[in-house]
Amino acid sequence: MNNLIIIVLLSLLMVSCKDSGDIDIQRPLITGVTIAEINPTEVDVYYKTSGTVMAKTISEIASRVMGTVTSIEVKEGDRVAEGELLLTIDDRDIVHKVRAAEQGYKELSKALEAAKQNKHLLNLTYERYKSLYDEKALSEQEMDEIETKKKVADIEFERAQSALERGKATFREVQINLDFTRIKSPISGIVTEKNIEIGNTAVPGIPLLKVEDNSSFRLEVMVDEQLLEKLQVGMPANVYINALNRNVTGQISEIVPVIDPVTRTFLIKIDLNNEELLRTGLYAKALISYGKREAILVPEDAIVEKGQLDGVYTVDDEGIVNYRLIRAGTSFSGGVEVLSGLKEGDRIIVGGIQKVIDGGIFKNK
Repeated sequence: MNNLIIIVLLSLLMVSCKDSGDIDIQRPLITGVTIAEINPTEVDVYYKTSGTVMAKTISEIASRVMGTVTSIEVKEGDRVAEGELLLTIDDRDIVHKVRAAEQGYKELSKALEAAKQNKHLLNLTYERYKSLYDEKALSEQEMDEIETKKKVADIEFERAQSALERGKATFREVQINLDFTRIKSPISGIVTEKNIEIGNTAVPGIPLLKVEDNSSFRLEVMVDEQLLEKLQVGMPANVYINALNRNVTGQISEIVPVIDPVTRTFLIKIDLNNEELLRTGLYAKALISYGKREAILVPEDAIVEKGQLDGVYTVDDEGIVNYRLIRAGTSFSGGVEVLSGLKEGDRIIVGGIQKVIDGGIFKNK
């Protein structure tokens, strides 16, 4: 009896399944949308890195003479022009040396003039003696004596010339040292650091002030060693300044081909296009294009978010529309890269998304 019941139920189930296969599913009709076929697109390959914005010209100013600082004309944040006085150093000792060197130079000038006159006199005397000697009016000994005096006068004149040159050099040297007591800015820019106070002793080689030219900046970043042969000076770079929430364009201006053995990276410098808000020390991210590759791109508006998932509406050969999950990647100027979920030749809806119904059928009017 039980076996009979099971056979009857199976028969009814088979009939039901056969009948249901003949049912024509009524799909919603979709019109007024735009469909595009997926084809690979050539895109730039980017390397992501980050670094610190720096002024292109930063001048650390130190004294070239030792002495006590007697005045400071600037403070941090002041704007200065090239050649503007920044600070002074006690110059009393050097002033005395300048005066002594100047007096010595004048004395040597007088000595040279005396040697010149003596040389001229002996040259005239020598010519007279030679005429007398040729006329047999002078002895050979007398001629030798005047000839010797002439040679000595020539030597004394040369010595006086050399002494004057040395005195001139000494005078110029102490004048230069005097100029070093008035420290001036080598560039136009902003004073960003002051490490000295009035009364402190300035020591040669120890930075006293720092001035940076804020008219041009660059980004210094470390790049993976694998890109050493792929990057070239002049290549463009896109830079994002976090603190300013601003994008800045730039170009690679310098590549330092020395690999850090610890990080396996090397330094590059990117000149940034003029931007008034840039400052030394700002953190920035850089995207550097170093090649091309093929990628599947879809318009950003074609991606539909459902919950936390991304997907697109695909259209098959029969016009049936289905929502397909995708994994989105990097955004490019031509759209968003699809890492998985689509392949070449697939058709997706790129316009009129609001009219799409999942499971509907597309009809081109």
